Amino acid sequence: MALELKQAIEELRKQKERKFDQTMDLIVNLRGIDLKKTNISFVVGVPHRVKDKKVCGFLNSKSDLLKTITKPEFASYKEQKDLRGLVKGFDFFIASASLMPAVATTFGKALGPSGKMPSPQLGIIAQETPAEIKNALEKIAKSVKIRLKESSIKVAVGKLSMKDEDIIQNINSVYKGIVNALPTKKENVKNVLLKLSMSKPVGVSING
Repeated sequence: MALELKQAIEELRKQKERKFDQTMDLIVNLRGIDLKKTNISFVVGVPHRVKDKKVCGFLNSKSDLLKTITKPEFASYKEQKDLRGLVKGFDFFIASASLMPAVATTFGKALGPSGKMPSPQLGIIAQETPAEIKNALEKIAKSVKIRLKESSIKVAVGKLSMKDEDIIQNINSVYKGIVNALPTKKENVKNVLLKLSMSKPVGVSING
């Protein structure tokens, strides 16, 4: 039986305590979607930060705010293994708009398939100022990346240390974003589950 969100979180909190701050995952199982024809990849904003994200910037000059790769350094990423290492080491990439053609040429074949290419929605900055970079990093901190690779979407929506209300707000934002991106909206949702890193999932009912 599917539980209301508050009830489900309370049930999960009764689980055996672990020695780390467990992540709470939302699992949305889908139906009626042709994965070969449906390309769903987007970023949804959440009200509350879930976890720290590693961000790298392709910029014209070095920034103290994040790991920076300047244009003269692009040449040192020609090897496939170097590109793979870079993509694996960071969750998000931002880039100065003026560098995007060069970024696409040098890093596109690695960033594209991984869904980490800087985009106008999240990651391309017009002015390379500390304020603009900070703004991009703040948006990324409260963003969740969603890519449909199988008929089940699993997204981290909170930590056990967070307040129930904050987790619920994040869940509602993510669920709404997923449903809006599906071809036939709620009809494509088979069921919804919530689980901790080390727990079995519980079925949940989400209104909206």
